[in-house]
Amino acid sequence: MTAETSQALLAWCTAERGRLLETIEALVRLESPSTDKAAVDRCGAELRRRLLELGAAVTVVDGGQRGDHIRAEIDGRGPRLLILGHFDTVWPVGQLARMPIARDDGRLHGPGTFDMKAGIGVALLAIRALHTVPHAICPRVTMLWTADEEIGSESSRSLIEATARECGAVLVLEPSLPGGAAKTSRKGVGEFHITVHGVAAHAGLDPDKGASAIHELAHQILAIEGLRGLASGVTVNVGTIEGGTRTNVVADRARAGVDVRVQTLAAAAAIEARMAALQPRSPRTRIEVSGGVSRPPLERTAAVVELYAIARMAAAELGRELEEGPAGGGSDGNFTGALGVPTLDGLGPRGDGAHARHEHVVIDDLPWRAAFLAVLLSRLRER
Repeated sequence: MTAETSQALLAWCTAERGRLLETIEALVRLESPSTDKAAVDRCGAELRRRLLELGAAVTVVDGGQRGDHIRAEIDGRGPRLLILGHFDTVWPVGQLARMPIARDDGRLHGPGTFDMKAGIGVALLAIRALHTVPHAICPRVTMLWTADEEIGSESSRSLIEATARECGAVLVLEPSLPGGAAKTSRKGVGEFHITVHGVAAHAGLDPDKGASAIHELAHQILAIEGLRGLASGVTVNVGTIEGGTRTNVVADRARAGVDVRVQTLAAAAAIEARMAALQPRSPRTRIEVSGGVSRPPLERTAAVVELYAIARMAAAELGRELEEGPAGGGSDGNFTGALGVPTLDGLGPRGDGAHARHEHVVIDDLPWRAAFLAVLLSRLRER
């Protein structure tokens, strides 16, 4: 593809800004909290309609108790590429009344705009551009839009992994980093639950006959905090604690919920081993550990760096410098990266406020993002 065609893609996407905004607003208007299957499926039905209009072969994949996932196949040339993202959000039905869709000061506001319905709109316009602009050639593309990413991707993980294995690279349309940078690494995410069983007793009459689960849990929390130094980038947060029944009763049970973040698969294995090896300080108490690292890290491998380099050249063709950086949160790109499939994340538009009341995207960035994605897909097809 020539530089002239790249500029033609940018001009066409810029002219289609109104269509892009209409698509995003339509998806945002269909509120889609992860835990409300009926609501998520209403949004999925609209997304399916627009994909069919685009000429895609669309399959609706049963999500069980969660929303159904949408897989779309787009004909083209070259190796198959995967565009990945989700259409579920963290916002409940009714949030639109408190966060209405609004275009204000160059920003499009609304629940789910930044994370990540604008990314879906960008992807749809990019494919349309490749089918419309003279001399542009669309590669073979699979789009996979999932319905449970915000709650751990339990029903979609196997689908994501199976689809990624069929593709030469994965482009994740999650929000970009501040300033528009791509995400070349993401921490893995784990959740553990520590339950301590003690011995109940009267706190005033017979305290020595008891063994406090709360006291033991306090010792274990200190041990868990020590895991921060296990490897570079490891974070540990004891986020919830519960236990005991009354102040005058030695607690016979206490429980803590622990969030962990890791940068490498090796660190994930080490954390799981150390958590499983926790031992009670008091011999009269017993510890149970459950959970693990459910979302592996997206590591900045040589394949990821190569993919980023191609993306950076595609951005340069359209007059911008594409920076890169790490992200502390996880996405479905973590799963594909852990398989060894080259994965580049954070290709969605600039904005701010994921999961926050000021959520928005920058309107002027939207057409450029669509053109950039179109050029990137073309460059990957050529390679």
